[in-house]
Amino acid sequence: MSDGMEERVRGSLGEIIVPGVMRSVVQMNLVRSIAVEDNKAKITLASTAIPAEYHNWLREKVTDGAKQASGLTEAIVDFVEAKPKELNQIRHVIAVMSGKGGVGKSLVASLLATSFARQGKDVGILDADITGPSIPKMFGLNVRPSGSDTGILPILSRSGIEVMSMNLLLPSEDDAVIWRGPLMSKAITQFWEEVLWGKLDYLIIDLPPGTADAPLTVMQTIPLSGVVAVFTPQDLTEMIVRKAVKMARKMDVPVLGLIENMSYLMLPETGEKLEVFGSSKGEDMAKSSQSVLLGRLPLDPQLARLCDEGNIETYDSDALSEIFAGVLSALGETK
Repeated sequence: MSDGMEERVRGSLGEIIVPGVMRSVVQMNLVRSIAVEDNKAKITLASTAIPAEYHNWLREKVTDGAKQASGLTEAIVDFVEAKPKELNQIRHVIAVMSGKGGVGKSLVASLLATSFARQGKDVGILDADITGPSIPKMFGLNVRPSGSDTGILPILSRSGIEVMSMNLLLPSEDDAVIWRGPLMSKAITQFWEEVLWGKLDYLIIDLPPGTADAPLTVMQTIPLSGVVAVFTPQDLTEMIVRKAVKMARKMDVPVLGLIENMSYLMLPETGEKLEVFGSSKGEDMAKSSQSVLLGRLPLDPQLARLCDEGNIETYDSDALSEIFAGVLSALGETK
């Protein structure tokens, strides 16, 4: 009998929203225990990342919600301390990397996150490109994260994607982050360990370009399900992509596949694909790096406009659907 009551109490907590992130206490994995006896419940919540001024408010909401939904005569709510990394439950972590900058790595990371979100999955983006963060701009985010001395709460996008980026912490998005490698690596580690991500199906990590300190930190400290490498159809890219793929494999990280960005321009008058930067190198790249070509993204003026407007979450295309299906297949999952 108490087991059924505990489930009803937990169900009621799924309606209680955590201030600052707009996800429930269950989704943020703050519920530590629920015990019901003699029609009385004792509920223990982690206070992680919740500002002190919200504790009493949250206690009242949880108490009232549990009593109304379950018919309890009494509900007692206690808070305990916990570190974010102890609470975070993330099923898959996918890193998006490139051998060089300017190939659309952040774009691909954002599009993958929005594709997962459309499937009803709980998704987050960790922007590990500390000195060149562009994720917030594409999602139209300019709100500073909240939290406490026990952790940081990510910002929620319009479609419910959790986002953490250095640009969200700067006084102005135009401010430069002039740091050496060890400081950038420390910031990435903090984004992983000190941000309360809660329960997520997928966390997408936007890596900085290259094979230096920051990507190395991610591959050494974060349990990755795999990496996706992004490139453009230019002569120099083959060697650079192979370097990135070799790095992942040396670190025993699965390579899910390659994505060729800016592969072609679709001419609206004829539907012809114009290869602006030369012939596609996707298949050759996949063969030389012993990887799978997940798909080719076009130069799309609509996508560029949506990114500038902060509305990337509204973009969809056949090319994106093909790539997303390839990623799911590489992960051994289906839509």
